[in-house]
Amino acid sequence: MTHFLHLTDLHLSVGANHQAKADLLARISDAIPSLRIPPDFVVISGDLADRGDTHSYAALRPMIEAFPVPVVLALGNHDRRAGFHATFSAAAHDGPHDHDTVLAGLHVITLDTAVPGRVAGALDTGQIDWLRAAMARHADLPKLIVAHHPPMTEAGALPWTCLDAASSDALAEALAGQRVTGILSGHIHMNRFSLWRGVPLVVSSGLHSTIDPLYDAGLRIREGASFAMVRLIGTDLSVHFVPVLPEGRELGLIDIARLKAFA
Repeated sequence: MTHFLHLTDLHLSVGANHQAKADLLARISDAIPSLRIPPDFVVISGDLADRGDTHSYAALRPMIEAFPVPVVLALGNHDRRAGFHATFSAAAHDGPHDHDTVLAGLHVITLDTAVPGRVAGALDTGQIDWLRAAMARHADLPKLIVAHHPPMTEAGALPWTCLDAASSDALAEALAGQRVTGILSGHIHMNRFSLWRGVPLVVSSGLHSTIDPLYDAGLRIREGASFAMVRLIGTDLSVHFVPVLPEGRELGLIDIARLKAFA
């Protein structure tokens, strides 16, 4: 069994929401050891900083290092590669943050879907080639894909909400025939689970705000933050979305012995 947390869309901004975001991450990090099944790792799938400035990344780094388990970072459209690499990479550069690692028996492959100056996401041919080479590594292990922008799940989707059609098709072709346990994304500030071309696609609302899915006349942004607890047992994937803001008022409490007695 592999258990991990999926966080996304922190939008940290020094001087604006620094302390609030630090408190939120600390709350999640501090809860990890007390979870019934502690996670093996944490994924934060992009929009780490709201403006992509080096000060925000410098403030973020100790928050990440405070987590008691490994943390996988992806970049989103609000991030800036140069600022991120100056803080988190061995050498400063402005190239895509594509990388892979093995954690708890999963081959975790992270793609940088951001396009500088745009809200929408894309993958260029060099990144697809890199992905194909990465998929060939650790051929015996199942794959977990992390990408800030989710692939396009339906024709006619608003362009800013996802990868473009060409990138989505290229991604599907590169993943075809592989043991892909799921794709983790963010960007749209909405909790959503779907099957994309047979692959589980988990989109978390994130830690900044949430979008009202019942409002069709535009974009209604509401207060709300959540993350996902994801569990993989064999080929079975389960996802629990955990709200952390606003803090819900407790309406009742049933102890575990009584719960086990329910038929």
